[in-house]
Amino acid sequence: MGEWEYSEVRIQLGQGSAAHVTKSMLKEEGVGAFYKGLSAGLLRQATYTTARLGSFRILTVKAIEANDGKPLPLYQKALCGLSAGAIGACVGSPADLALIRMQADATLPAAQRRNYRNAFHALYRIVADEGVLALWKGAGPTVVRAMALNMGMLASYDQSVEFFKDSLGFGEAATVLGKYPYTGSLDCAMKTLKSGGPLKFYTGFPVYCVRIAPHVMMTWIFLNQIQKFEKSIGL
Repeated sequence: MGEWEYSEVRIQLGQGSAAHVTKSMLKEEGVGAFYKGLSAGLLRQATYTTARLGSFRILTVKAIEANDGKPLPLYQKALCGLSAGAIGACVGSPADLALIRMQADATLPAAQRRNYRNAFHALYRIVADEGVLALWKGAGPTVVRAMALNMGMLASYDQSVEFFKDSLGFGEAATVLGKYPYTGSLDCAMKTLKSGGPLKFYTGFPVYCVRIAPHVMMTWIFLNQIQKFEKSIGL
């Protein structure tokens, strides 16, 4: 899914439509261009995804215990998802920043490129050039996005599993150096709105949907198998 993520970033950077960006990347940089930043993408999944899923499970277990073992109402699951999204985004923000920096690097003039070798080199350069706190630059919008996404995704998933298992009897398996363009998230939002109107916020959305759909499905399949394994060994 790295190729779709890279195309999405290029589109959001204003380099044209999905078809134009894909054709241009193939012609100018070859197939390997689609996988630039893959190491950062994998690191992001290893930090953000594990943190959000793990914290969601811990939060729901504690909430169920406080509810005398009874299933949680949807609003409580939503609150657990909201909190898990914030935790996951804070943990995964450095990898997210490295991913964006690596993918955007090729769009800079040759003299300004950082030429990151991998995600860890990118993180090292960011800390060395800008300080440790720079790893969380732009984390505000990332956290808000993750909170909204996980509030809906995690809560609705748990609710759906309960419905299909309890009501229908289904099994779980079926169920940049130099001047930055923005001074902050609010400035970014206002300039985006001014430059292209409300629809500008949805630039690259079709590509995002194509990228995220298989990712979400595979996440839940593997999560179900992990939970089954934990139960089989008594965890």
